[in-house]
Amino acid sequence: MSGLTETAFAKLNLALHVRERLPDGYHRIESIFVFCEDGDELSAEHGSADSLKVSGEFAGGLLGADNLVKKAADVLRDASGAGGPAALHLHKVLPVAAGLGGGSADAAAALRLLSNLWNLPLPMERLEEIGRGLGADVAACVRSESVRGTGRGDVLEPLALGLAGTPVLLVNPRVELRTADVFARWDGVDRGELEDWEDGRNDLESAATSLVPQVGGILAWLTAQSGVRIARMSGSGATCFALFESEAARDHAAMAVPREWWHMVSRLR
Repeated sequence: MSGLTETAFAKLNLALHVRERLPDGYHRIESIFVFCEDGDELSAEHGSADSLKVSGEFAGGLLGADNLVKKAADVLRDASGAGGPAALHLHKVLPVAAGLGGGSADAAAALRLLSNLWNLPLPMERLEEIGRGLGADVAACVRSESVRGTGRGDVLEPLALGLAGTPVLLVNPRVELRTADVFARWDGVDRGELEDWEDGRNDLESAATSLVPQVGGILAWLTAQSGVRIARMSGSGATCFALFESEAARDHAAMAVPREWWHMVSRLR
């Protein structure tokens, strides 16, 4: 990949509490967002016309008009009143519709990348504001740092969790799971506020498992691995993750992941 490059860091929800459905159709949530050191890769260089190339295992179906990378480029150009044509290349390694904020992380990476390519004097706070207009998770993905998210997930409070470097294993059953479908299955029960992530939960796990039963199997498998601190589903699924006490324990588990499942080893940022 040539030109400037940004990583679209995979997003994880250490906990996700759904409090209520709002009149606009969104849901009020409380969540702890953390980010992996790895994710999709986006590169950009000046071009004669705007273009987007997508490669990688999960590239299929990502070149439509609703692609968030394209939208991010257009919105940033409109907001700044600057920026010329850009040739973009997205190498897609994260599954699509997987609870990892892949599209949101790609859009956030595009905002950071093009801001640098076009030499825009925009602070991170302004990029976050632009990101909120692209999607609920995009603002958190702009900095890709540990934050508490409330509202739709876009009201952000920085957190010092002390988890940087924690080994993590991500596992997905290779089944796409649309966020809207999972929220539609939420039972509507407010199970209380999020106070501490270790005692938290993901209120969408039951809904996701009802749609993709493999989620329950992956969670049970991860929980049974040696050296696991916690195992949970991320976002609306279907990706699940486990935090490990050591890289050796994580790597041992990674070698045993069933071949039909996608997995990625990483560490928290």
